[in-house]
Amino acid sequence: MSLSEKIFKAGIVGAGGAGFPAHIKAKSEVEFVLANGAECEPLIHKDYELMLHFAKEINKGLGLLIKSTSAKKGFFGVKEKNAKVISAIENCSNGKTELTKLSDFYPSGDEYELVYEATGRLIPPAGLPLDIGCVVSNVETLYNIALAEKDKPVTQKFICVAGAVKKPSSFFVPIGTSFNDVIEHAGGMKTKEFGIFVGGVMMGHLTFNLDEVITKTSAGLIVLPKDHYLIKRKNQPEQNWHRIGKSACDQCSYCTEFCPRYLLGYQVEPHKVMRSLGFTKTGAAVWNQMAELCCSCGLCTLYACPEDLYPKEACDKAKAEMGEAGIKFVQQKPVKVHPIKDGRSVPLKQLIMKLKLQDYDVEAPYNSEKIPVKKVRIPLQQHIGTKAKANIKKGESIEAEQMIGKISDGELGANVHASISGKIKEVTEDFILIES
Repeated sequence: MSLSEKIFKAGIVGAGGAGFPAHIKAKSEVEFVLANGAECEPLIHKDYELMLHFAKEINKGLGLLIKSTSAKKGFFGVKEKNAKVISAIENCSNGKTELTKLSDFYPSGDEYELVYEATGRLIPPAGLPLDIGCVVSNVETLYNIALAEKDKPVTQKFICVAGAVKKPSSFFVPIGTSFNDVIEHAGGMKTKEFGIFVGGVMMGHLTFNLDEVITKTSAGLIVLPKDHYLIKRKNQPEQNWHRIGKSACDQCSYCTEFCPRYLLGYQVEPHKVMRSLGFTKTGAAVWNQMAELCCSCGLCTLYACPEDLYPKEACDKAKAEMGEAGIKFVQQKPVKVHPIKDGRSVPLKQLIMKLKLQDYDVEAPYNSEKIPVKKVRIPLQQHIGTKAKANIKKGESIEAEQMIGKISDGELGANVHASISGKIKEVTEDFILIES
């Protein structure tokens, strides 16, 4: 069985958050494979802990992917400040990989940034790394690939729980575990009134629901008091974001000047997108298109704007409108890196201070203790593409690692497996409930 077939059978998707089925990348033919260990979301430390404790497995997965794609070389992107991780990676290197040491800025984990830093190549506007002979995989995806070589499917997720919890930590969790159980494993909350950022404060989403569950793409949970600056900002009705922007944006262009994609040479100009909110309708059809190449990092909204407006959300709105209208933006200018790009990179520590998170900026060490879980609710779609279809029925007894959701051959998607042994209590089109 080929590596891509084993990856497909194991249900591996991009663990960094995108959820792209990993077997597609394994079937590609490229020059370079890049391991993404940059990890730049404030307070999220799960990739750091995974690389520190499981460097051998990650390097094994990287080597397998290099071989599968016939790549001539691998690059391992990791922050220069993480000396212990660098040592762990070097001690078990596969011999075909070069370390790419990154500065501690946000968003160093953006694949456009990583590809440029490692190879000097620029991905075409709205393109993919594959367009320039590269494949990029998160380090946890590579860890899962190493397990798939031994026929082990994806049943657990490595996550970080931080913020207003008693024991900030990183650990493995059965997929489908509730947020409540996960937070209890991190010692419980320090606050009664709370909000939870799922996946990070910059690119994640805000929830107050402890019944939500961990999926294959969950990077971690950041718990904050409900009166925290970030909760108040995020917990606004969407119409408020755009109404405030319409009335208050003075076109200072700071959002554009700090935009990481703009600094790489892409035609992303959030301040012009803000005009399309109704500041003036002249040229809105053109200005909306300035959002097409936005990477949704959130730096414009949460760092650059002096008025605390919402340019990232305006870009999200513009992209949705363009999608509905069937409009695709085509950049006319050649991609050319801004001459003062490095001078405008935002240090992570500075971003953390701006976000008022310095009180929570602590380590989240690996906890090897197994989390006690008696019930999981496993979504049938945790990935880009087609939803998996349940291949079991209510009342059946199953074992952990058994396939419970299947993707048909030829469809883009990922199989789903039981994360605990037990009895099937409920089966719907969207999820499967298992109790031990």
